[in-house]
Amino acid sequence: MDKPIPHDPLEALLAAPSARPSTSVAAERRAADAEMARILKTAPLQIASDPSNGGIAHWKHGALHDVVQPMTDHVIMAYPTGVQRLERRTGKSVAIGTARSGVVTIIPAGSSARWDIPGPVDVVQLYLPHATLERIAREADAPAPGDLLERTGHPDPVTSGLLMSAADALEGNAVLDALFRQRLTDLLATRILAEHSGALAAAEPIKGGLAPHALRRAIERLRSDSDSDVSLAALASDAGLSRFHFCRAFKESTGLSPHAWLRQQRLERAMDMLKETDVAIESVAKELGYASQTAFAAAFKNLTGETPSDWRRRVR
Repeated sequence: MDKPIPHDPLEALLAAPSARPSTSVAAERRAADAEMARILKTAPLQIASDPSNGGIAHWKHGALHDVVQPMTDHVIMAYPTGVQRLERRTGKSVAIGTARSGVVTIIPAGSSARWDIPGPVDVVQLYLPHATLERIAREADAPAPGDLLERTGHPDPVTSGLLMSAADALEGNAVLDALFRQRLTDLLATRILAEHSGALAAAEPIKGGLAPHALRRAIERLRSDSDSDVSLAALASDAGLSRFHFCRAFKESTGLSPHAWLRQQRLERAMDMLKETDVAIESVAKELGYASQTAFAAAFKNLTGETPSDWRRRVR
């Protein structure tokens, strides 16, 4: 995790949240990914989306001198590499910051501003529906969230680290990647409510793991060959819990998040197949739901330090 970074002396953020727009104005908002593609004039290096939970995109773009139009979702940004000056103008208000590791920029849903960025930027963006913030607040027994604060290169290494991990951790396995994004989005929403809206009050933590039957059902679903059955919403519904409390209870019961548990279980299946059978590595990858042999080999090496072929030769 990055160390906290001191405030940039150039930073002159003027917090001036806009009033919530009327229904007619809200109807004119654009999808965040479409507006970003328009203004950045390029395609993302990587993008993954969930209609009910927002999306995550990794962009590398050049200089920008344009007005960002109102968007349907909040946009939260982190910067994996490089240093670049940011300037945002809203009316007579000017916010100046620096894009770099350990800071975040937030464009609240419905807001509009002119951006001037003189050079290239490497950025990971989260498109966060306001409904997701409302759900997280409700599940955490916190007040309903209001408008998010505008941020321009604002120091927040925790949020920055969480968001940047999204660009590194996708494995090419649809189920694992979806579980990871769902959990990551919930964690980010929780953090954003606490640090960038002031709406999330500290709640008394609920302790204890899942009931034995609920844990057994969750594991059955995670082990199911039907990938359509595996989502945080389905797992939490089976247990009669919110996603927020299910993830906490599952980790208390198993020591792992649902995503990490399923990844470990599939790694063990891969090891059994590599050790006990002569099945081709390409077939192992397909059996475990990876998009390609390359994606499987990269995920396997990330967890074991060895490629599947090297590991197979060593253990047989």
